[in-house]
Amino acid sequence: MSMGADNAGLRVAVIGMGQRSAIARHVAEATADDPALQARVVAVADVTAAGRDRGHDEYPDALVVEHHRDLTGHVDAAIVTTPDWTHAEIAIDLLRAGIAVYLEKPLAITVEDADAVLNTAAETGTPLYVGHNFRHAAVVRLMREIVARGEIGQVKAVWCRHFVGNGGDYYFKDWHADRSKVNSLLLQKASHDLDVIHALGGGDTARVVGMGSLSVYGDVTDRRDRSGELMGDWFSHDNWPPLAQTGLNPVVDVEDVSMVMMTLDNGVQASYEQCHFTPDYWRNYTVIGTEGRLENIGDTGGGVVKVWTRRRGWDTAGDREYPIDGVEDGHADADLLTMTEFLRSVAFGEPSELSPIAARAAVAAGALATRSLRNGSVPIDVPPLPPETIAHFTPNAPHSTPSTPHPAQTVGS
Repeated sequence: MSMGADNAGLRVAVIGMGQRSAIARHVAEATADDPALQARVVAVADVTAAGRDRGHDEYPDALVVEHHRDLTGHVDAAIVTTPDWTHAEIAIDLLRAGIAVYLEKPLAITVEDADAVLNTAAETGTPLYVGHNFRHAAVVRLMREIVARGEIGQVKAVWCRHFVGNGGDYYFKDWHADRSKVNSLLLQKASHDLDVIHALGGGDTARVVGMGSLSVYGDVTDRRDRSGELMGDWFSHDNWPPLAQTGLNPVVDVEDVSMVMMTLDNGVQASYEQCHFTPDYWRNYTVIGTEGRLENIGDTGGGVVKVWTRRRGWDTAGDREYPIDGVEDGHADADLLTMTEFLRSVAFGEPSELSPIAARAAVAAGALATRSLRNGSVPIDVPPLPPETIAHFTPNAPHSTPSTPHPAQTVGS
């Protein structure tokens, strides 16, 4: 992208001023250290009056509108942080309007909707980026480095246990508890881990089986409508134990404990477990190869990744131990890297770490595991994408087009 003195840079919109819209604050930080990369939030869209008020407060100079369709002609790129069930429709509208899309994960809540988004991006050529920020988390980068340098040999199995200690507050007091809005928490919550399992295993899920149930929160009878509230309004570690929670969403029909078994397309075997009523909150990966295994103890700064490469009985020390860098809580560092990658991909046509095909693979694993667990745990095979869509998102693939800057960025704003 070539920006002259009269070029104001990328005009960015934020669509959905809910809890996750905070990631848009990284736009300014992402561009601060590179004079060639210029971007600013110039517009906000939210269907609620409260969301528009938050937009006015956070971006006082921005255009604030009700509908995302009102942004056409005003922006070059949009950060979509709306509720999950709206992702596909909004993304497709924006892509058809020529607006580059940062779509918060999950890409969609069904395989069919995910494919519709990817096919639209391939047809229009409009840039699409899916915000799987956990790919950039320090613990994931460290585990991938250990695997890549061959410390545990060839990967054959990947396991992940996710202890979602904040699950009651995060997912059972608003629309996340309603399967019509999220399908299941194997989309909203598990998409990070399913994507990382694919990255560590070197392949995508080809066949999946799911099991799960609503074991605890369905028994909580204290419910109320929290329209107008955000998660920060009710969150507290004192909301414990799980059966003592109050003010759950009027509809609670998603599973609060679930398990997924996967065969990847390269033969790697994988599993994922998720529980929303544990007291602790972190995820634990185990990757087993032909010459050893790794496991993370803690998943943020201050934790470690341990590697075992010698045969013996139980031993918590391992043979090598690597410290995890990064923030000690949350994922602000990964959010910054993710936003920077998106802006650079739109502005300069640079390839991104996560292909939308990988984001679709995470949706496919989660959505089809959900279908499996609700239908007697039958095995389900992942359907393929159209070859032309795969080619569009695959660098150097036959008939694919080279990555180029988004056309909107080569002209003045």
